[in-house]
Amino acid sequence: MAASKVAIVTGAGTGVGRAAALALMKAGYAVALAGRRKEPLEAVAKEGGGNALVVPTDVKDVASIRALFAKVKETYGRLDVLFNNAGMGAPPVPFEELPVEKWKEVVDTNLTAIFVCTQEAFKIMKDQSPKGGRIINNGSISAHTPRPRSAAYTSTKHAVTGLTKSTSLDGRAYDIACSQIDIGNAATPMTDRMVAGVLQPDGQMKPEPRMDAEHVGSAVAYMASLPLDANVLFMTVMATKMPFVGRG
Repeated sequence: MAASKVAIVTGAGTGVGRAAALALMKAGYAVALAGRRKEPLEAVAKEGGGNALVVPTDVKDVASIRALFAKVKETYGRLDVLFNNAGMGAPPVPFEELPVEKWKEVVDTNLTAIFVCTQEAFKIMKDQSPKGGRIINNGSISAHTPRPRSAAYTSTKHAVTGLTKSTSLDGRAYDIACSQIDIGNAATPMTDRMVAGVLQPDGQMKPEPRMDAEHVGSAVAYMASLPLDANVLFMTVMATKMPFVGRG
């Protein structure tokens, strides 16, 4: 199946992934929707009304990731944009009580999966004609400054920044650009708890403002729209009144 522009979005069934997938479909991309559950992916495909490929994928499973990219190559013959969006947090427990197993699960989901997805994207992008493409990583405000009791999530998001820089450097030889979008308080299921209140550095519990996830989707679509000789290396999109500037 030929397509002029092809994208993969991981974690595409809900939240930021859903918003980005819809924005990319609106921009004319054929979008491979990856996520653990088939039903939300199918709902996004229907809502987008565009060219979509539903591929249930567990990003903690290397074989599942490789099957995703093989399916996209088989279906479309190329890949122009990868949005490494899938991620998870850990329960906000005291540092010394975080189970090592949960730490490893967050690392596998938030960091190792991005590395494997990026490897698979490189293999397609460097050999296609015209060669090259764009990889966009979902960072976070936590790639800059931690929240209390967020050691696993914050550590992986700081690591994503290093991976973004390395990918950007190593991708030059193949015309592969790499970007990172750092998101603050998009209104998604992951941030629903902020409405009632979340722990602040001073020990207080306070609600935090959120923004519509559609703004993140628009930002991802903008980053994807650039020619490969231009790149937004880092972009921060956040709720204007969230307590990030001055946190701590």
